[in-house]
Amino acid sequence: MTINNLQLENQIINDLNILSDNSSGIFDNDLQLDSIRNKTRNLARRMILDDYNGIDLASKGLEGTIDVIDMFSGCGGMSFGFKLLSKIFKSYNLKAAIDLNENANKTYKRNYNVDPKKIDVRELLDDEVTLRSLKKDENRPLVLIGCAPCQGFSSHNKRSKEIDERNSLVEAFAKVAVKLDPTFIIMENVPELLSKKHWEHFSVFKETLESQGYIVRAQIINMAEFGVPQERYRAIVLASKEKFLMPTGLLDINEFRTVRQAIGNLPKIKPGEKNAVDRMHLTSNHQKSTIEIISQVPKDGGNRPKHIGPKWYQDVYGRLFWDRPSITITTCARNPASGRYVHPEQNRGLSIREAACLQSFPNDFVFEGNFGSVFTQIGNAVPPKFSIYLALHLIGEIFGNSLQEEIYRKDEQFDINIPIKNSFKSIIDNAKKKQEIDLLW
Repeated sequence: MTINNLQLENQIINDLNILSDNSSGIFDNDLQLDSIRNKTRNLARRMILDDYNGIDLASKGLEGTIDVIDMFSGCGGMSFGFKLLSKIFKSYNLKAAIDLNENANKTYKRNYNVDPKKIDVRELLDDEVTLRSLKKDENRPLVLIGCAPCQGFSSHNKRSKEIDERNSLVEAFAKVAVKLDPTFIIMENVPELLSKKHWEHFSVFKETLESQGYIVRAQIINMAEFGVPQERYRAIVLASKEKFLMPTGLLDINEFRTVRQAIGNLPKIKPGEKNAVDRMHLTSNHQKSTIEIISQVPKDGGNRPKHIGPKWYQDVYGRLFWDRPSITITTCARNPASGRYVHPEQNRGLSIREAACLQSFPNDFVFEGNFGSVFTQIGNAVPPKFSIYLALHLIGEIFGNSLQEEIYRKDEQFDINIPIKNSFKSIIDNAKKKQEIDLLW
């Protein structure tokens, strides 16, 4: 893509050249992606396999060349990668964050030293003062993030015949995006966003942006392919006014990060007990009957015996496997009765720290709010490891050469342009087929 200010482009490319070990070249192939895209991809692979404990994200980073606005910022999962890169080289500038949740805003400020604006995105459309403060600088690229609350679209939402007002946030976000005219637009959500049931909301979002010259692309990805120790399938939507590549998995199934790698070194605790060193390492204070059920579940991935506990849902009270990624961490992950959320060995549910680590937050990330609020923040977050990849991916797309048509056609074959069946299995199958093709890059 072409950025008017060549000084910005040269600066970020020079910094990237210094960081990137181009000698590895593991993603070079017959189709030959240009060097900037290959370098960001190689660097992303190395970074998602590392841990980022002990980095002071709250301190001022290097002067960024690409502005970032994170709407529905929550506790900062999607912002993480952009903020982290700003500590490493002159890449991003976290210009603003916006969210209505007070506890999430406190968490965001605590970790990033950025105070989110408490504004409803729907009201922002008529707030000209705030919009002017967010307006794109013509000499700088702008990345606009908008991961609207997903519960309205979730398959677990039982209000199937009611209109969930949260769904309208997607349409409102598109209208705000048009006003801000960003270089790139990002939206992440549950796969059901692209299902027949909710297609109308996505369709309005897409048409609103396309009417202003944006190319809008949507695919389903598995976060485990990006270093997250969790099988977490999500819809990822990107938009820009020039052709671009979608996120492509970096790890194959044999490289997926596991529960053991994520939480195996954390100290043992009892139900309701708080670790003396890490106040985030505590669990629910389970009832005696819950502990009795859990104690009969075989260690390391065991299922609840059929004669024990409720008759529905086999995964209820199930244990996580040590040497596999976890299941999707949701806002209900604190409750063993909500799924396979029991520790692989200890007779208890997950602690706050364990749930956060399975979402790929560093183990010194601090959350604000009560126990339930913190689990909600964690379950709603975009995994930070994916945001690291995405932040690097966008540098490759913003500063990379125009795409070869052959590469673009290969990439767009997995775009979702018609509603997916209302079947989560079909969504996962589509994502797995994409992964098999991605490994040929």
